[in-house]
Amino acid sequence: MSTTVISHDAAHHDDHGHHHETFLTKYIFSQDHKMIAKQFLITGIIMAVFAMVLSILFRIQLAWPDKEFPILEVFLGKWAEGGRIKPDFFLSLVTIHGTMMVFFVLTAGLSGTFSNLLIPYQLGARDMASPLMNMLSYWFFFVACVIMVASFFIESGPASAGWTIYPPLSAVPTAIAGSGLGMTLWLVSMTLFIASQVLGGVNYISTVLNMRTKGMELWKMPLTIWSFFLTAIVGLLSFPVLVSAVVLLFFDRSVGTSFYLSDLVVGGTILPNEGGSPILFQHLFWFLGHPEVYIVVMPALGLTSEVISTNARKPIFGYHAMVYSLVGITVLSFIVWGHHMFVTGMSPFLGGVFMITTLIIAVPSAVKAFNYIATLWRGNIRFTPAMMFAIGMVSFFVSGGLTGLYLGNATLDINLHDTYFVVAHFHLVMGSASIFGMLSGVYHWYPKMFGRMMDERLGYFHFWLTFIGAYLVFFPMHFMGIDGVPRRYYAFTEFPFMEKWVSVNLLVTWAAIVSAVGQVAFLWNFFASIWCGKRAPQNPWKSNTLEWTTPVEHIHGNWPGEIPSVYRWPYDYSKPGHDEDFIPQTVPHSQTMSSNLLHDWEGNEEGIAAQKAYNREHDREIEG
Repeated sequence: MSTTVISHDAAHHDDHGHHHETFLTKYIFSQDHKMIAKQFLITGIIMAVFAMVLSILFRIQLAWPDKEFPILEVFLGKWAEGGRIKPDFFLSLVTIHGTMMVFFVLTAGLSGTFSNLLIPYQLGARDMASPLMNMLSYWFFFVACVIMVASFFIESGPASAGWTIYPPLSAVPTAIAGSGLGMTLWLVSMTLFIASQVLGGVNYISTVLNMRTKGMELWKMPLTIWSFFLTAIVGLLSFPVLVSAVVLLFFDRSVGTSFYLSDLVVGGTILPNEGGSPILFQHLFWFLGHPEVYIVVMPALGLTSEVISTNARKPIFGYHAMVYSLVGITVLSFIVWGHHMFVTGMSPFLGGVFMITTLIIAVPSAVKAFNYIATLWRGNIRFTPAMMFAIGMVSFFVSGGLTGLYLGNATLDINLHDTYFVVAHFHLVMGSASIFGMLSGVYHWYPKMFGRMMDERLGYFHFWLTFIGAYLVFFPMHFMGIDGVPRRYYAFTEFPFMEKWVSVNLLVTWAAIVSAVGQVAFLWNFFASIWCGKRAPQNPWKSNTLEWTTPVEHIHGNWPGEIPSVYRWPYDYSKPGHDEDFIPQTVPHSQTMSSNLLHDWEGNEEGIAAQKAYNREHDREIEG
């Protein structure tokens, strides 16, 4: 095990360099992990607002398919002539909404923020292994965001092949308006985004393996670090596969190759392409696409673990089982991608293999859910906004995960594929659960990021509007899907059997609008508290992990002197015999003899002997 301890002199040198930082090097092109975390978070929030506005626009179309809203033409111009969104632009809204939420918000915004903030803090490191690479990771992400947003301002409009960009819509530039320059910008943006994720992933893995402070063994790491570490491994192995898919797609679009194209007629013209298969693209895309679900969910699970244990004032239940379940999810995530492709005509035997692995991955997920419930059981729970969002995350993870059992079954999936049942499932288990985990982390670590406290009352208001709104938006969609209502349709008035669902779409749209109002409360709370919030104490939640030992005022290098050593795991809460209900990781066991258990001294024979002697003496005192 490698460890890093930097002396007081080195810290002084770092701090001295800090005084010569300019505005550009401190706030823009910063190499400090804390500032880069804030950059990822604020950029992710901006992308989330953008994606939310897009979702409200297409929900308005679905709720009132025949009504005209002149204000839409004012803002959208030719894409909403006469006050109605055009069908091809509707597809663009759905495409860019999905892309931004999955990649820019839930991947970069969540993992980029909290991996950067917490890995050095909780492991006892001055910074990331490569601060320069860390800075480049953010700027690749930022440029990717700019290019994706810029695609709305070109003549032919943004990409409109769905967030999965299946060929031939994505491979034939003349197929529809959104297949032209907008699709090219989508591909360029995603390539830069993947470069950002690979740079970040290498950095996170290197830091976890090489820069832990003295005493920080792997089994003393918080579950947050385990989740970021394993997420980085998944991303490093799966994202390059999407790059290969994108490169082949570029060739089909520009060079005349036929990796994904065969026997196509566009506008009455027979294309010369032959021999390719769009199914190849699906295999390459979903080899990333399903691990991507866990790239999004695992960091949220890690944050939730920390918040629930801290606010239940109890040790996390089954720490080792939680780690092994994360490892199980990491491994299994690479062998389940075929369940997205049950209806592509794959071999029934291969479909059966993917079905079995898909159902098996429910086991480690269930372990995590049960362990959260066991941690909450009989805990001295503090219902902070962070705790509310963490419990909400578990709720969505369970309810959304249960519907995954239906879609993971090949026979049932044939009926439910590409219906609103799928939309409901992944918006609950991936979208809502991960967003709630991310918001839980924001509320919990906001004092560490900005040195201020967020307003609790606004936090509760935000939680209840979002929690109730999310269930009202996505739960009814299950029933629409069971009835066979397909997703991505522009209007539900074209077929008689769908007309009965127009009223449900009205409910869903109003629920989405109300939820959006809740996010306005959050945005006000977040940005106003940076300047006007109550100043935070050093350890507001009485937590055990190392980040709360650093000063409230940020300094370059995190700790002013020598980095503290670690002596215990991070979940010593409410330990019988101790005078407080938490014991930080930096407190040696020799100072807490009255609350120690023998297994706390595992591997330390002198410590075990001293504890036994203390216990005997203590027992004699009681008997006397």
